[in-house]
Amino acid sequence: MKNKMALGVNSAIKRWLLPVTSGAVLAVMPFYASAQESEGDSQKALEEIIVVGSQIKGASITEALAVTVVSADDIEVMGVDSGDELLQLIPENGQNFFNEAENISGGVNSARGDVGAFNLRNLGTGNTLVLLNGRRLVNSATYQTEEVGGSFIPVNSVNSQILPVWGIERVEVLRDGASAIYGADAVAGVVNTVLKNDFEGFNLRFKHTEFDNLPGSRQNVTAEWGKSFNEGRTNVGVFFNYYTRDRVSSLDDSRWANSDFSDRVPVDSPWYGNSAWRNDSINSLFGQFDIVPSVSSSNSLRQNDVVDNAGEFEVYPLGDARCSYAINDVVCAAEDGQGTVRHNFNSANGVGRDISSELDRLSFFVNINHEMGNGVESFTELLAYQSQSNLIRHASYSFSTSELVLSKNSYYNPLGAVGSPNRLPDALVGDGLPAEGLDVVLDNYRFAEVPRIIDNDGDTYRFLQGFRGTVGQWDWESAVSWSRATKDDITRNRVSNTLMQEALNDPTPAGYNPFTGGLKESNIERALVDVYRKSETELTTFDVKFSNAEIMNLPAGPVGLVVGLEWRDESFKDDRDPRLDGTIVFTDKEGDTYPFVSDVVNSSPTPDNSGSRSVTSVFAELQVPVLDNLDVQLALRHEDLSDIPETATVGKFAFGYRPFEPVLIRGSWSEAFRAPNLVTVNESVVARNNTRTDWACEYANAAYENATGTADLLSCSGSTQRVALGSDQLVPEESTNMSLGVVLTPTENLTITVDYWEIEKDGTIGLFGEENHTLLDLVYRIEAGTANCATTGNGAVERLAPDDDQDLAYAAAGICAAGDISRIVDQYKNLDTRTMKGHDIAVFYDVDTDMGAFRFSYNGAFLDEFEQTAGGNAGTLVAAQAAGVLPMNYPIDGFADLVGRDGNQDQKHTARLSWRMNEYGASLSAYKIGDFYQSSLTLADGTRYVVPSMTTYDATFDYRTDVMGTKTRFRLGVKNFTDERAPLADRYFGYFSDAHTDYGRYMYLDVRASF
Repeated sequence: MKNKMALGVNSAIKRWLLPVTSGAVLAVMPFYASAQESEGDSQKALEEIIVVGSQIKGASITEALAVTVVSADDIEVMGVDSGDELLQLIPENGQNFFNEAENISGGVNSARGDVGAFNLRNLGTGNTLVLLNGRRLVNSATYQTEEVGGSFIPVNSVNSQILPVWGIERVEVLRDGASAIYGADAVAGVVNTVLKNDFEGFNLRFKHTEFDNLPGSRQNVTAEWGKSFNEGRTNVGVFFNYYTRDRVSSLDDSRWANSDFSDRVPVDSPWYGNSAWRNDSINSLFGQFDIVPSVSSSNSLRQNDVVDNAGEFEVYPLGDARCSYAINDVVCAAEDGQGTVRHNFNSANGVGRDISSELDRLSFFVNINHEMGNGVESFTELLAYQSQSNLIRHASYSFSTSELVLSKNSYYNPLGAVGSPNRLPDALVGDGLPAEGLDVVLDNYRFAEVPRIIDNDGDTYRFLQGFRGTVGQWDWESAVSWSRATKDDITRNRVSNTLMQEALNDPTPAGYNPFTGGLKESNIERALVDVYRKSETELTTFDVKFSNAEIMNLPAGPVGLVVGLEWRDESFKDDRDPRLDGTIVFTDKEGDTYPFVSDVVNSSPTPDNSGSRSVTSVFAELQVPVLDNLDVQLALRHEDLSDIPETATVGKFAFGYRPFEPVLIRGSWSEAFRAPNLVTVNESVVARNNTRTDWACEYANAAYENATGTADLLSCSGSTQRVALGSDQLVPEESTNMSLGVVLTPTENLTITVDYWEIEKDGTIGLFGEENHTLLDLVYRIEAGTANCATTGNGAVERLAPDDDQDLAYAAAGICAAGDISRIVDQYKNLDTRTMKGHDIAVFYDVDTDMGAFRFSYNGAFLDEFEQTAGGNAGTLVAAQAAGVLPMNYPIDGFADLVGRDGNQDQKHTARLSWRMNEYGASLSAYKIGDFYQSSLTLADGTRYVVPSMTTYDATFDYRTDVMGTKTRFRLGVKNFTDERAPLADRYFGYFSDAHTDYGRYMYLDVRASF
């Protein structure tokens, strides 16, 4: 919801700037300063100011490090407004698993609001170290889960949205492991944002964005002010940004408005008619209802077709051709089996759900540098970030593992007691309905009268005070910092299990009426509650380091050394609503209660959680000129974590060798580590309900269909409860990183780089996974046949006793029968080895002509191998599938070859051509993400559904002039000017939003005035 300040700024922008429409542009110019804005800058100049990769002041080894540099001018040309948009355009960065369009299923357990994650190399959230001016940033206040191995484990990351895309000097991406230089988490690399320093002047920018395909708009206001005082000894820089955007709703485009995407599948596709595209739901206001207890075949309710042979009936709008009898003046019913009225998530009752939220963001940065007059310089950094977002999501439904019951005494029960005004006529129900009535279970029902509405407020504050100086030949620097991030997440219109059960028991008209179809008042408001999640992370750091660029001299030059000490204390708190954390307890009809059932419909129980650790590190780094043309970097770090029994000692070796002037050969070998995050160590018993497939059931179903021709005897996919256990026995993940590359400069204006890299990580923390457990259960049953059924199966899969249909289906498969899954018990473990290999290619060329200055850049990142070794139980599954025991279309989640799987595209490219002549400038950019396959759509014969590659083109045009004596630049930008739309995928909005955006063409006007 917009506050008064946000609304005021928004109104001002709309008065000053004319809306513009049209389309899209993307641009990245890594490793090179943009000639469009910074005429005369060179690659060499950038290399000389690189901070990331070495802590030796003035180290020449930085020339040989694999670093991508994105300057402030590059970022402006990209036309991005947020950190997540910037990261999406950096080829080395992978999917953003924290984006709003994909966090639907996680509900209150998702990291929501203005949040994005770092994911270099697609190795996974949490494997990238994020720095600001060379020092660690606090993690986002909220965490969520991400699939590692076969299921979802908690992961956290620095929030990419707190990093400014305005008011910075550059972003440096070290594409190499760097734990020996910076400590834990630098497995896939390091992202360092460098703020402007010693800035003088005043800049003001306005940006307004309009979309071709969407009704909303976005505005951005930025101010930069800097001034020197005390005869130049003191400099103060202040950077302010305000950003506001309208929500993007599924109702904004017909592509998203129907959650059933079947009509978008070509008729000649092997997936045409595949029910996987039907992403609407059988859970709707026109529900299915089950009699408690079920009734015999001779009962009049069965004879009169009130219910089917399982005691179930379905509800439809009055007048529907499927109806057998009326329930009231708006709905009718029939025995189950006539087909359900499905719920369209993306336009139910005229309300959509949001792809991105309505958002306001304020960012504020202050730098204060002061020369104290005694050779000591003080540097102070202040950061403040605040965001407010409002998000609309679909309505809730009850988990099948925690059912609600319409009491026989309820006012609205059509099978209620004699005398109830809504009891069905005796002529219909006959003598099979007892006078006291029957309880009725709400099955396949959704409380869809109102959508869920999420208000999320977030803030981050950071204070850093440091000093630097020189003692003899040694440069020293020390700083202390404190930072805190918070997120307050409140979801409106949630349904309390306790309050709803009370409403379903109510014998008066004030009770809840589940037979309205949304066509009249149901009294839903009496069961609605607000549910909160309040999260906080905190980070305190202290460091001191001593650097000498010439500790000794060798024939080839001086040896540089840095030694240092770092200490940090980090903590998190996750305070859950009383209805989730067990303070308010609900017990369902089967006696299940907390910690396996929460009091919030459609939300898993989650206890409050908190944890902390302190970390002490000592490190040293050497730069050694072995030859005149060979520099070597050696680094070593020892890190001790207070809550982990094992310490970590890692090293790094890097070199830069120039056999002759146009050629630089560079390479590195390093060790890196990632400590178990605080959540996985401190989490207690946590139950999660997710839609999963029971593959033992699928196997039996297929066998029964082959034997009898009857399809889908069993329902094998549904809400499955997974119980995960934290572990203080986890140890750090350890990795070995290697890179080898060459930099060619055949002419002064042309640079070509090629780098090969490899990461091998042992002890990856994850879960074996629910579906993997059911596959293992199936393998054990196949191996046992019909012998020893009492002990056959996977003990981690807890099941109910099989029913008659399950006995029939499993008998047809020749294996021991299995009942429905009640829960699957899993535990965080150090799993098997992950291996990644790839290469990067970049080309930079610039030339000055009589027709202006031209600059070209290209950067491509290629993933050649990504494999999680399948050992232990996973190895059993892979071997069973290779032997033909498991069908090829039964997915073994998280193991074996992961290249191209579910967004792990094998290549990403960026290219840009820019031109400047006097007051005019222009750019043309291209961005391509390679194809990948969606594993859930793999056919029985192993055929994969490939999500095609996507290429977008951007363009900008600049004009610089003086307006009333003020230097002013006008930029018109068009992003995705060919109006490319995201390729079809089986996801919530019909595209893979972890990797793609689907907004089509949009245009922005960007005005900057320098006073």
